[in-house]
Amino acid sequence: MKKLFLLFLMAFLLIGCSSDDDTIYDYVGTWSGSYEGSDKGVWNFVVDESGKVVGTMHSDINDENYNISGNLSETGDLNATVGLPSKGEFKGTLSRDKKGNGNWTNSLPTPAKSGTWKGEKK
Repeated sequence: MKKLFLLFLMAFLLIGCSSDDDTIYDYVGTWSGSYEGSDKGVWNFVVDESGKVVGTMHSDINDENYNISGNLSETGDLNATVGLPSKGEFKGTLSRDKKGNGNWTNSLPTPAKSGTWKGEKK
C-alpha cells in the first residue's frame, strides 16, 4: 500500500512541475524587428534578468533614433516608453516562442504618429 501511495505521490509531483511556467528568463536576450504606421523603421532592445528593457527605434522617414526603455512582466507583457527626442509608448507582448508584437505611439515630433510593431528574439 505504501508503494502505491508513493507512486501516486511521485506522479502528482511530476505533473505539478510543469515546464510551461512563465519566468522572465524565457525572454532575456536581444529582440529586434520592424515597425510601421504613420512612421516606419526598425527597432531593437535587450531584456535583462530583472525584466528591464533598453533599446532604440530608428525612423527610416526622419532618419532619427528614439530610445526605448521600460519593463517586461514574467508573462511577456511589455510596457515601455519611447523617449528623447520623442515622447510616446511602445507596448505589446513577447511570447515564449520568440515572437513579439504590439502598438507604438509617438507625439513628438508633431504631428503625432502611431502604428504597429513586430519582431523576434535573436
